[in-house]
Amino acid sequence: MTKAPLNVLFLCTHNSARSIIAEAVMNKLGAGRFKAYSAGSQPSGRVHPYALDMLGKIGYDISNMRSKSWEEFTAPDAPQLDFVFTVCDNAANETCPVWPGQPISAHWGLPDPSSAQGSDTEKHLAFADTHRMLYQRIGIFVNLPLASLDSLSLQRRLDEIGQSTPTPERA
Repeated sequence: MTKAPLNVLFLCTHNSARSIIAEAVMNKLGAGRFKAYSAGSQPSGRVHPYALDMLGKIGYDISNMRSKSWEEFTAPDAPQLDFVFTVCDNAANETCPVWPGQPISAHWGLPDPSSAQGSDTEKHLAFADTHRMLYQRIGIFVNLPLASLDSLSLQRRLDEIGQSTPTPERA
């Protein structure tokens, strides 16, 4: 785990919100050490406008964000993946492709902000909450001492991160 950058793929069924947000967060927090991608098993073909709006307003580069199939990452010219994370329950239950290089994988499931009900404000808050939870989990991940962890220890730590419930921010 010493080569740089390490390639990370975030998967969700539609690749329109959670995986897109995770890609943006990882590329910002892991700049230079990690290169993030996102994809879906059944991509919607569009990034949710609330996700783009939120990411753009808080300073993320959204210029290349697009909904895409995970099949792009099984092609011969695809980047070799070091880590694969599922961020929604549906993708965790699907049969994933065999990734070249056998990357370390973990499930970091989160509620789908796209299914939030209520006013526009409540829907935007669901996307902000998803960002906060992913930011906390990815922040822990990028600060792990990867070079000093063996594969089993690293897998255990990644599973623990996915099972953690990030705490709400206190005013």
